[in-house]
Amino acid sequence: MKLTTVTQLTVDGVVQGNGGASAEDRRNGFDRGGWALGKGDDETRAFIARTYQRADAFLFGRRTYDLFAGSWGTIEQLRTSPIGVALAETPKYVASATLTDPRWPGTTVLPGDLAAAVRELKAKPGGELQVHGSGTLTRWLLANDLVDEMILLVIPVVVGQGTRLFPDSGPDLALDLVESRVDSKGVTIQVFRPAGRPQYAPAV
Repeated sequence: MKLTTVTQLTVDGVVQGNGGASAEDRRNGFDRGGWALGKGDDETRAFIARTYQRADAFLFGRRTYDLFAGSWGTIEQLRTSPIGVALAETPKYVASATLTDPRWPGTTVLPGDLAAAVRELKAKPGGELQVHGSGTLTRWLLANDLVDEMILLVIPVVVGQGTRLFPDSGPDLALDLVESRVDSKGVTIQVFRPAGRPQYAPAV
């Protein structure tokens, strides 16, 4: 399976608190949650729904899994939506050393060596293993060369605080642009494929 990460982020790279008020939003004093609510036009919302619907499996970090299980997995309006149905009907895997009793049907907790477990999932027949949100997991997957494609949905806002997708210091990565478009509300969708390390100008 191709491993695809799907990330909503601000222009300044923040991924924390995109969906509204929750304990997740307010980690480390963050108080600007909900910056993605209502953003994007109908085409972007349809693109997001189609993305979920084409997944053959989902992989989550623990915090994102708990948020999704408590919303898409339980709230009737969300659970019966196209995204909710796709999540309910598709196998879900969680990267966690502490989750022992997942409450969402169809969930498997990945044991032991995470890199080996993800490689085993990728080796299974199928089309796409998707990671939605899960910023910490996404950074780890990139650092371990396990990502085949990245979808970035850039919301036209600068929030000035919060956890960013890429830290101030980390591994470098060249990206090949596969697809790009801007919707009528200024949301940019960019699809990238990792392409090794970047080329830098020689030292003078």
